[in-house]
Amino acid sequence: MKTSINIGYVKRTQKDYSLSFKLQVVEEIESGQFDRLNAHLKYGIQARSTITSWLRKYGTFDWENLSVVSMSKTPEQKIIELEARVKLLEKQKARAEHLVERADKKVIIFDMLVDMAEKEYDIEIRKNYKPELSKTSKKNTKKQ
Repeated sequence: MKTSINIGYVKRTQKDYSLSFKLQVVEEIESGQFDRLNAHLKYGIQARSTITSWLRKYGTFDWENLSVVSMSKTPEQKIIELEARVKLLEKQKARAEHLVERADKKVIIFDMLVDMAEKEYDIEIRKNYKPELSKTSKKNTKKQ
């Protein structure tokens, strides 16, 4: 590395940064933890254009087509994601089953209340419609 004795400034080159460091900085910027300026200041990177070149080289953003390119995942990452997805779906299924069971109980209770009300007040609450049309609807159809 070249240093300037006057101001204590350390001039760095691209070769001074390890690949793992570059990838870490790119990942932090793409995940939204830092923007280019903050990463430049935090890590003492010589220029913001250096970070831009790293983003172009190692980032997931396709600078040619201006679209995000998905990076291939290792089988272990895929398995972990799928296991998390399975757990989420199992929780959703259990919740749905609970709601169905609860709705079934509400229907049973509602039917019991209607039966009790029909007996208590001696009125017919439930309507038993026959498959044929009622008299009023027959009259309406003939008028048209």
